[in-house]
Amino acid sequence: MHDVPYVTAKNCGPEVTAVMTRVCSEVRQTVPLLPCGVQVLAGNNESALAVALSSGFQFIRAEGFVFGHVADEGIMEACAGPLLRYRRAIGAEHIFVFTDIKKKHCAHAITADVDVVGTAKAAEYFLSDGIIITGQATADPPSVKEYHSVKQSVSLPILIGSGVTASNVQQYTGVNGFIVGSHFKVEGHWKANIDRQRTQKFMDNIHKLRLEIVSQTMGEKCC
Repeated sequence: MHDVPYVTAKNCGPEVTAVMTRVCSEVRQTVPLLPCGVQVLAGNNESALAVALSSGFQFIRAEGFVFGHVADEGIMEACAGPLLRYRRAIGAEHIFVFTDIKKKHCAHAITADVDVVGTAKAAEYFLSDGIIITGQATADPPSVKEYHSVKQSVSLPILIGSGVTASNVQQYTGVNGFIVGSHFKVEGHWKANIDRQRTQKFMDNIHKLRLEIVSQTMGEKCC
C-alpha cells in the first residue's frame, strides 16, 4: 500500500516479487497455522501466485480477472485464462484465486452495460474461487443491495473487500469473509498504525454476530 504510485504488471520488476516473498515467508513463520493470502499491486497476479506458492500461502487477491477496465495505473486487461494456466504450470492449483469485480479505484465505463451481477457470473464461469465486492475507493463500503444481488446469483464464496467497520459489518449477512484494512488503523486511516482497541471491538462484534446466527439456526431447527 505504501509503494505509491503503483505500476501495472508489465512495469513491475522482479525485485517486487523477491521482497514480497521475503515478507510473506516471515509472516508464514510468525503465524504457521493461520490461512494467509497476498495481493501484489497493481494487477500483478502472476507474481502474487508465485509469492503465495513460495511462502506457503493459501490464496491471492486478483485484479482484472474478467472484463477490462481503466484503473489509476492505466488499462487493466482481463487475465483469467493466462492466470489460471500459469497457476497450473507452476503446480499451484491448491492456491485459491479470489477475484475483484467492478473493483474500487477504477472506471468501468467501457463495461457499463454489464452490471455487477453479470460480472460475477462471468467470474464464476471463468473458474474464480471467490468473488470480492468493494465500494468506489479504499474505506468505502460496497452497496448492500449489490452484495445481496450477487449473493443470490452465484454459488461462489463472497468477500467484502472495502469499507467494513464495526458498525456496518452486520449488514452483510451470509457473507463468507471480510478484507479489513483501514478500519483497523488509528482513526481509520490506511497509512496509520494498527489500533488494537478498534480491532478488538470489530472482532467482538463479529463474535456476537456469529453467536446470533448460530442461535437463530438452532432455533429454526428446534421449531
